[in-house]
Amino acid sequence: MIEQHRQPTVLCISTYEKGQPFLIEAARLGCRVLLLTTDRLAHGDWPLSSLARFITMPEGLTPQQILNTVSYLAREEKIERIVALDEFDLEVAALLREHMRLPGMGETATRFFRDKLAMRVRARDTGVAVPEFTSVFSYDDLRAFTASVPGPWLLKPRTNASAIGIKQIETTDQLFAILDQLGDLQSHYVLERFVPGDIYHVEGVTWQGEILFSAPHKYGAPPMQTMHQGGVFSTRALARDSSEAHHLDVIHQQVIASLGMVSGVTHTEFIKAHADGRFYFLETAARVGGAYIANVVEFATGLNPWVEWARIEVATVRSEPYRLPPLRQDYAGSIICLARQQEPDTSDYNDPEIALRMQKHHHAGLIVCATNPERVESLVASYSERFLDQFCASEPVPDKPTA
Repeated sequence: MIEQHRQPTVLCISTYEKGQPFLIEAARLGCRVLLLTTDRLAHGDWPLSSLARFITMPEGLTPQQILNTVSYLAREEKIERIVALDEFDLEVAALLREHMRLPGMGETATRFFRDKLAMRVRARDTGVAVPEFTSVFSYDDLRAFTASVPGPWLLKPRTNASAIGIKQIETTDQLFAILDQLGDLQSHYVLERFVPGDIYHVEGVTWQGEILFSAPHKYGAPPMQTMHQGGVFSTRALARDSSEAHHLDVIHQQVIASLGMVSGVTHTEFIKAHADGRFYFLETAARVGGAYIANVVEFATGLNPWVEWARIEVATVRSEPYRLPPLRQDYAGSIICLARQQEPDTSDYNDPEIALRMQKHHHAGLIVCATNPERVESLVASYSERFLDQFCASEPVPDKPTA
């Protein structure tokens, strides 16, 4: 039996149904795992046998109300670690850590992995290439920016995830009309130059300031395009010896160091500009990538970012060392779309490289895995075309990420 001082209590917060592998692994390692989620997800697919406490709260509570909820819980539970499993819970987790004086990222540190303005300013000031941008405070600064930086521009919410809420701006008049509509919310946006290019992402694992694992991938169609215009989402691992993978590893290391990540997992996105072929930093998050990216990483390498995140949290709270698991050197990719059919049939896709068929209402999805990156690239490209014709549907952009 694990001694009490070796059984830390970890409070996990999630307002989306995700992070099950984290919960299971933390419990397996001997933690007392508490999960706080919303009433709407009370009957979600949670690993209840791994949870010491399962608590739900009403949807839409203010940060102060969540703080009160957790403070009440802390009368009975000696909470030693707080983990936000979903992007939209990072700030509340930081507030709770500050209030309860718990270790981990506080509110200022969290801003570098949540606030698009904060991360851009810090990255730019430390020499990382980013598209030209400006805050939305001074109208004189905005006029100077639009006069000196050719349009179109992107108006991005500073704290939304994925491509949610991004607006493409063609003229200065259009910009100020939208700002008028936003009213007091306009300062919660950042304006940046629209850079046509290919979008990449790097999944990382950092321990005590050192990046131990860095897995560069390339999206198919840009996520902003599939989010706003519909289409097929895809991503694939890059050949590890490619020049693109090398350049991404270098700039990824610069970004993570500049933003001050100590220990944890990250999902970081870059764009390779069509105009000059350079990589530019777009955004990062101190979380596991959505849209089954964790599964893609696991099929290629044997490393599941959710599981490693749990191991890092447990090692940190116990002051123990952390080491990566043994890694494979395979390659994987995913193809996913919203489907017209309630239960889309992917049985016509029968290549031996198919590693996973996703089971989700009104979604079609496959993960492929091979030892050869060119084979994965070929399958992702051909399957994406077939998905577009056979399954693909569209719907309005959601308020929150869907995976």
